[in-house]
Amino acid sequence: MDLSIIIVNYNVKEFLQNLLHSITKSAGRIKYEIIIVDNASNDGSVEFIKEKFPGVKLIANKENLGFSKANNLGLAIAQGKYLLLLNPDTLLREDTIQKMMEFFESAPDAGLAGCKILNPDGTLQLACRRSFPGPWTSFCKVTGLSSLFPSSKIFARYNLTYLDENQTYEVDAISGSFMMMKKDVYEKVGGLDEEFFMYGEDLDLCYRIQKSGYKVYYVHSTQIIHYKGESTKRSSFDETKVFYDAMNLFVKKHLSGSFLVEIILHSAITFRKFFAFLGRRKLIFVSTLLDFIFFNASIFIANIVYGKFGHWRGFPVKSYPVIYTVPAVIHIIVAGLSGTYRKDTLSVLRNFLSIIISFFIVSSLTFFFKQYAYSRATVLIIYFILFFMLAFWRIAIKIIFKAGIKKEEFDHKRTLIVGVNKPAIDIAGKLQARHTDLHIISGLISFTNKEVGSSIGGFEVVGTIDNIRKIIRDRKIGEVIFSSEELSYNQMMAIVSTCQSESVEFKLIGNNLDFLVGKTSVSVLEDIPLIEISYHISQPLLRLLKAMFDYSLALAVLFFIYPFIYLITKVTNKQTEFRKFILQVPQVLTGKASFVGPQHSGKAGKLFLGKKGLTGLWFIENDQGNDNEKLDIFYAKNQNIWLDLEILGKSLNRMWEKRF
Repeated sequence: MDLSIIIVNYNVKEFLQNLLHSITKSAGRIKYEIIIVDNASNDGSVEFIKEKFPGVKLIANKENLGFSKANNLGLAIAQGKYLLLLNPDTLLREDTIQKMMEFFESAPDAGLAGCKILNPDGTLQLACRRSFPGPWTSFCKVTGLSSLFPSSKIFARYNLTYLDENQTYEVDAISGSFMMMKKDVYEKVGGLDEEFFMYGEDLDLCYRIQKSGYKVYYVHSTQIIHYKGESTKRSSFDETKVFYDAMNLFVKKHLSGSFLVEIILHSAITFRKFFAFLGRRKLIFVSTLLDFIFFNASIFIANIVYGKFGHWRGFPVKSYPVIYTVPAVIHIIVAGLSGTYRKDTLSVLRNFLSIIISFFIVSSLTFFFKQYAYSRATVLIIYFILFFMLAFWRIAIKIIFKAGIKKEEFDHKRTLIVGVNKPAIDIAGKLQARHTDLHIISGLISFTNKEVGSSIGGFEVVGTIDNIRKIIRDRKIGEVIFSSEELSYNQMMAIVSTCQSESVEFKLIGNNLDFLVGKTSVSVLEDIPLIEISYHISQPLLRLLKAMFDYSLALAVLFFIYPFIYLITKVTNKQTEFRKFILQVPQVLTGKASFVGPQHSGKAGKLFLGKKGLTGLWFIENDQGNDNEKLDIFYAKNQNIWLDLEILGKSLNRMWEKRF
């Protein structure tokens, strides 16, 4: 047996299928075995492996034993001359296994080696070559010096970014997602240290192998794609805690010869853990700080306004410390308890609720603390101003910086399909027909110029793999889909590498065209029956918010814009798209229409799709080949005020370009 491949699987059967397919292509004539250790997956992985890949040696654990213990179970029964520990969310090139075995034959001092690893966007995954976390290395990493000076040998030692990624060389450590070693090295050094549940075990193995007299190498001549973190997404573990606990264990085990060194390293890890905690909750901290600032700004403005128009002399200077801290803190506590501060969203509605509650609390407290009961009129003015201020900054940040908006609120994908054969056409057809998200199929990519410009299966061939990068830029593509039926893994990775700076997601279709695998999601390519889908537009709270938005905007338009447009239209006897839009606004006020909605009021099955819209996705996307019914269903599923504002803005911009 030439090679034993050990894969630890946890709830990623979709990724696993594509990996096993790539292994078959990569192994060629090499005699190999695949050992899969399943860590108590609950996604049907075990049944899936038994049915689809009966030739695989399967160890099905009854509980999640962790990465190290599971790998050791596979290593214990491995028969190959070489051993490869491989993550299930990876893809190999056709030459990966052969190139790595050739490297070992040419480097007798090599005990462990890893290849070049790419992220799904084509960038280098930095963990595939790195140094051990010594004092100075950790300090530079934690303080960000390694990121500020990526080309410096002094500051960038942790991820070795000063080294050429297209050269092969000895390193301290490689990534646990792809680690190949000789069987006799494993027998001498032993398997992974089972004290490491997940993370850190790769660093530990690299350290022990070097201590045994062997070298660890980064090999650039072949590459894989690693989706990274797919198993941890499906687990209940605190990934950050597990990672830094593993780093602490590594330091304690190998780098504790000096008390000072241990203190420095533990401090570095603690700071890193703290900053990671802050990073995940930065929206909460920013929201809290801005609310505090704007609350006090409201107090300051109210103090001036009431002083100008009333008999108010203002707050005594001695009470400033209380006036400018206690009410704001009370509001922030109320907002926190009401769920206003969240790490992924900026809620305007919850903010309104917290303002109302804190108003009653602050007003009530003035009865108990008479020395601060200066003017209830001032309190009313403060909260009136606050009502608009806190809503304004949240809306502004959402619109300008797109922060605090969940990605799925407008999941709009311009998609390229690489391939022109039947599987590629079937993929495009399935995506085009889906109602659960909006794929705009921008076209097919061929392998020669012969088909460019022609239509295959109703889809235009827009370019070749040679100019795919230009197509991505020109057509503002966000997603590229490969089919392994028509494209080799070498070709896929060449495209990914070429387009690594284009901010595009690459996905791979399953062999049976039943699922689509990408970094951000795994999509099942079947439509969900409409009757089973809960659409946003039918939710009472969102309908109320939409109605408030419609009536408020309609009143403003009728007072300030409608009369002028009406007169201009009568005088010129000419009606443009913009004028037609404005002249239909009374329908919004009477409840017959909405500013944004489906092209025609109606239902899909038993589901309400909303009132007829003066504009909508059907207006801004009707030149992209999508049928309006699909656009209306997508809108109903994802409707919210931010999507309405985005559609309205794009519609007005389109109307403006045509002038009036």
